[in-house]
Amino acid sequence: MLRGMRKASSNWLGKIIMATVMGFLIISFGIWGIADIFRGFGQSTLAKVGHTEISANEFRQLYTEKLQQIGRQFGRPLTMDQARAFGFDRQVLQQAIAEAALDEEARKLGLGQSNDETMRMIFNDPNFKGVGGAFDPARFQAVIRQFGFTEQRYVADQRRVSLRRQIAGTVSAGLEPPNVLIEALSRFQNEQRSIEYVKLDAVQAGTIDPPSPETLAGYFDDHKTQFRAPEYRKISFVVITPEDIGKWSEVSDEEARKIFEQRRDKLGTPERRQVSQIVFPNVEEALAARNRIASGLSFDDLAKERGLNPTDVDLGMVAKSAIIDPAIADAAFTLPSGEVSQPAQGKFGAALVKIGKIEPGAEPSYESVASSLKKEIATGRARASVATLHDKMEDERGGGASVIEAAQKLGLAAVTIDAVDRSGRLPNGQLAANIPPGLDVVSQAFGSDVGVDNDPIQFNGGYVWYDVLGITPSRERSLDEVKDQVEAKWRDDQIASRLRAKATEMVQKLDQGGNFADEAAASGLKVETANGFRRDASLPGLPASVVETAFRTPKGGVGQTAGGANEWIVFRVTDVSVPPVDLASEDIKKLKETLRRGLTDEQLAQYVTKLETEIGTTINQNAFAQATGANN
Repeated sequence: MLRGMRKASSNWLGKIIMATVMGFLIISFGIWGIADIFRGFGQSTLAKVGHTEISANEFRQLYTEKLQQIGRQFGRPLTMDQARAFGFDRQVLQQAIAEAALDEEARKLGLGQSNDETMRMIFNDPNFKGVGGAFDPARFQAVIRQFGFTEQRYVADQRRVSLRRQIAGTVSAGLEPPNVLIEALSRFQNEQRSIEYVKLDAVQAGTIDPPSPETLAGYFDDHKTQFRAPEYRKISFVVITPEDIGKWSEVSDEEARKIFEQRRDKLGTPERRQVSQIVFPNVEEALAARNRIASGLSFDDLAKERGLNPTDVDLGMVAKSAIIDPAIADAAFTLPSGEVSQPAQGKFGAALVKIGKIEPGAEPSYESVASSLKKEIATGRARASVATLHDKMEDERGGGASVIEAAQKLGLAAVTIDAVDRSGRLPNGQLAANIPPGLDVVSQAFGSDVGVDNDPIQFNGGYVWYDVLGITPSRERSLDEVKDQVEAKWRDDQIASRLRAKATEMVQKLDQGGNFADEAAASGLKVETANGFRRDASLPGLPASVVETAFRTPKGGVGQTAGGANEWIVFRVTDVSVPPVDLASEDIKKLKETLRRGLTDEQLAQYVTKLETEIGTTINQNAFAQATGANN
């Protein structure tokens, strides 16, 4: 299995999945710990944790949802075979078992959450808020239905999630990464290097004579696979999303203006002021201090007298809504710049308020936001229509209608593409322009066949139905069909070979003590520099391989790497530096938080593994293999 995973992770998709797949899990559990407890039992139950059973259907639904999430994230679907190669099937099972173990522990500890608290969490979820910013029942129903939940099931699920978080928070409370680790990672991340470099291009390769017919034919024979005509498919599809349906609705100015008035403050930019305050125990002391200011004492000197630091006094550049105490807010936003208020009786005492810089607010006109508001209103209305059209479309498809026939009957616009390859390109090499951005209908079509009744794809809060209408198999092209492409590729290979040889020769001379500027001048090259870049830098005009290679090269060392098309880079590392670590900086605080999350995940993984052992976990291997496609 390890060999298979290494092989799978060698391509682009494997690297992405192996690096990010755990981000899709609710909790990251780093230890499997139950690989030796598989044994067979009833097919309806896939796993059992204590008294909690995970049904095969329940796991299959969870597994399918996770695969779809990854497909949407990376713009192409993840097949069952790929998922198993990456170990994703076991990670999802691990998640389900871990959640069940936490649920068992919550019951054992007697933890609970009231219906009122659960509903409060749901009502405050921004995913369920409508145009006016309030909880929208229709939106709630549409969203949970899209992910396969009933209302009862979703509420119960959120209650369980909340209880799991209570346990996780208790287990991980107080974890702090050691400063030694923070400093080591900071030095690694913030190490900086500087290089001087030259770019060898086609000019340095010299004149390349056209290839003889025999040479070109031989080259073509050796590289035929690069010039094959790809497989093409003819597909049709229809898109039903709230945004598309919302275009059919007409929203009046009266409706849009109503929302505009409700959200005027949020749509505009509020006035902000630099506010400082000094709080006194009572109005009498505040008034005496105000009289001293009127007699010439500065506000800052008064603060120093009272032993206050600037951070104790300065509230920063804030909007009125950001000041918690209404009395202080009113005083601050009625004064001109540079003035000190009379005593204002707030919740925490009597305060003197001083105003510094004032940034005027900006209120948008209705006209500037009318179109976006109307679109938002129309889209919100259309969510209910999506569910209705979904059912009608499924009825038509169930009756044997093709996507085009069903779309015509329902008054929807179907799209037909006569020929498209796996990359979404037409035979002329151009990307298919009539596929909405983010819609992965091409990969789905290449995983299907002519005459197959495909399940709809979830997309932008709606659905996409598609049919494969025809398949043009991949084939070998003749040399006459692609002669220009073959000759261009042969020439590029010749240039690359010559540049690599020249770069290697230059590096050898520099390693033997040659001067970088002299060697560059001898080849007619211009020396350029890149200074103070880190490992994650993107250097203008240079490929990422330059940064990667430079950080493997010692100070004074020389390296080379391929550049862009018909280009090669030779460089010398001129400086290596590591900035001092400031444990109080914002960057270090972010790094510390990242490490804390990692420690939390590890601590929680150990805790859950212990729970699984104590509670007892069994897994139906046959049901697991069937749910993940291993038996297909």
